Amino acid sequence: MTCPQPTSGAKPLLQIKDLRKSYGSLEVLKGISLNVHEGEVVSIIGASGSGKSTFLRCLNLMETPTSGFMDFEHFAFDYEQGARRQPTPQQLCELRARIGMVFQSYNLWPHMTVLENVIEAPIRVRRMPRRQAVAEAEALLQRIGLYEKRHAYPSKLSGGQQQRVAIVRALAMAPKVMLFDEVTSALDPELVGEVLALMGSLAADGMTMLLVTHEMAFARDVGTRTLFFDGGVIAEDGPPADVIGAPKSDRLRQFLRRVLHEPAQLGATT
Repeated sequence: MTCPQPTSGAKPLLQIKDLRKSYGSLEVLKGISLNVHEGEVVSIIGASGSGKSTFLRCLNLMETPTSGFMDFEHFAFDYEQGARRQPTPQQLCELRARIGMVFQSYNLWPHMTVLENVIEAPIRVRRMPRRQAVAEAEALLQRIGLYEKRHAYPSKLSGGQQQRVAIVRALAMAPKVMLFDEVTSALDPELVGEVLALMGSLAADGMTMLLVTHEMAFARDVGTRTLFFDGGVIAEDGPPADVIGAPKSDRLRQFLRRVLHEPAQLGATT
């Protein structure tokens, strides 16, 4: 699958400078700097505890960074203590609508149908007329093959179907960037493909995406860029063919051997 490439020389859609996050004395993110251009599909890999999920949660401010700078569209926030450019409650709401996020757990409202799950935020947050919200939601559900399930409750869906609805629910807010945090890790192996296929189609359509994943084939084939997180920093950053196919560090080679279970293919550095 060929995904749109970012325009050379264009201003980054998202700029992160020296982002840090601590919980008491534990520093989880130790100075992350990153530019993401429109249309990029950035795969984030690394061992548990390396800071990957915390980084995503900081991007849409589910977690407030301890320090650092973030620039996204018309938002520019400085998290240094005492800095004036701190997000207001309204800006938080607007930012989370523009940076959608999907989690490992589906987080669908069990008392609402599929359709009701999808239209809730557009109506309440974007103030979209109900008729328009329903029309757009049904079009999205048609696209992913779940239109016939629109009046079903989440408990009647498979895990893969629930995760696809969770993705559609985020898309209904018309985000500029989508964040995916290990969205396939809770699924049975036979259900992973349908979720990855949806994500692949979004990438092919030009959606800017950052995803934490252990699906190395997806990261290699669909991603435009791969980051390897280790100990709260970006240890390697580059095209998937380089980061996954020709890792520079022993630490990354060790990680890939464990994830891929293919030690023979990840021997000495070429």
